[in-house]
Amino acid sequence: MTVTATPVGQSDPMPPQAAPSAWRRWFARLVPAAAAALSGLLLYVSFPPRTLWWLALPAFAVFGLLLRGRSWKAGFGLGYLFGLGFLLPLLVWTGVEVGPGPWIALAAIEALFVALAGAGVAAVSKLPGWPVWAAALWTAGEAARARVPFSGFPWGKIAFGQADGVFLPLAALGGTPVLGFAVVLCGFGLYEVARVSLEARRTGTVRRVAAAAGALSVAVPLVAAVAARPLVSGTAEDGTATVAVIQGNVPRLGLDFNSQRRAVLDYHARETERLAAAVDAGRAERPDIVLWPENSSDIDPFTNPDARAVIDRAARAIGAPVSVGAVVAKDGKLLNEQVLWDPVKGPVDTYDKRQIQPFGEYLPLRSLVGAINDEWTSMVRQDFSRGTEPGVFTMAGTEVGLVTCYEAAFDRAVRDTVTEGAQLISVPSNNATFGRSEMTYQQLAMSRVRAVEHSRTVTVPVTSGVSAIIMPDGTVSRKTGMFVADSLVQEVPLRSSLTPATRLGVLPEIGLVLAAAGGLGWAVGAGVRGRARR
Repeated sequence: MTVTATPVGQSDPMPPQAAPSAWRRWFARLVPAAAAALSGLLLYVSFPPRTLWWLALPAFAVFGLLLRGRSWKAGFGLGYLFGLGFLLPLLVWTGVEVGPGPWIALAAIEALFVALAGAGVAAVSKLPGWPVWAAALWTAGEAARARVPFSGFPWGKIAFGQADGVFLPLAALGGTPVLGFAVVLCGFGLYEVARVSLEARRTGTVRRVAAAAGALSVAVPLVAAVAARPLVSGTAEDGTATVAVIQGNVPRLGLDFNSQRRAVLDYHARETERLAAAVDAGRAERPDIVLWPENSSDIDPFTNPDARAVIDRAARAIGAPVSVGAVVAKDGKLLNEQVLWDPVKGPVDTYDKRQIQPFGEYLPLRSLVGAINDEWTSMVRQDFSRGTEPGVFTMAGTEVGLVTCYEAAFDRAVRDTVTEGAQLISVPSNNATFGRSEMTYQQLAMSRVRAVEHSRTVTVPVTSGVSAIIMPDGTVSRKTGMFVADSLVQEVPLRSSLTPATRLGVLPEIGLVLAAAGGLGWAVGAGVRGRARR
């Protein structure tokens, strides 16, 4: 056996334990980071078109596990990774035609709000009843994301993934903030129950306050959802109306869906006339109301006599008022407009879209964006202008609220139509620019949540699919395929009563934001007192 001695004055350059210790440190950092991204991905999988709504609960349970007891800085970093894991796949449709740059930039910016929520959750995670404060902080993050920057981007609110879930009736109680809060609370509560149970098994001691807080965090949302079920009703209060939803399809996918002059208009007129022929032949019920999608007239019917003649002919053939989506130039402004077209009088009313899409319908920071990539500025050559008033059309005696496409993601834009008297809601949309992506299914789920939130039938006429008719209980009674010409005709209930969510408006959200602020203030104060004692 040979023994090698270390010379006096020299040290071993790499002690045997150094490499394993360094590896453990890296491993301790990488595992939580990977788990945060994967739990965000799990949250994405819970969203439509999948019906795996319940996966949101383990996603937030893992998120709670990762954040509890950490510093706010660690919470910020892990929250950002959770946000990227969720939002990158959820919003991939935004890059279908414009490439990965805008998609990645949008997800990266929106994930900052999740990161801030993560920092807050970490800060409150040692408070008694921490799942309540943590869920309120998540809701506060969603509230901020729905308002800034550029009027906000609420896409991906937790509520919009719950159209098939047991918590859905809570939308009628307190809107999307209460529905989302309940889901997040239940997820954090599941982790707290598991944590306290494992601790009790290890130590033989049950921390009763923590156990009660965890159990209540799981039980209360579930009990509240069951208790809210009577708020969900499809009973006709003001009679019924027979609606026809027209999907004319488009000549091609992509940003140039309307590049062939009048093609989209001709497609929708042709489908309406086909339905009229079926009605005359007794193969379809005669509609009281006909609803066309956003951008269904790809040229301005007020300045193009040929377009006006096409719409006039279709309206006369079906013998019912038609809501037509058009791009209209008026007084130097470009407007995304719904036009109420009477079969005898022609255009009699309009609604101008109020919540227009940044980087789609107008370009914020145009000079800066142009400096980065001048091709992006050419995609939005002229900015659309915003409307100022809620849209409610009186169609054959029925009050129809109008929520154009992107507006369905905004609580106020939908609620305003109901408080203005809408007996049913129409969400005319155009998703031709997003191909066969998940976007149309995500938007359909939003409309289902809105139906329950305000207890109204919701119709979704879309240029290229999926168009649908949704009952006030959130069930889809009829729908089309994608990129096909089709029409849906159905007698639907009309309702005028207001749910608690409609009456309360923004108040539940304000209450949850204040609760988040209170919990955060408590955590900061506790931290200051703890440092002072040391």
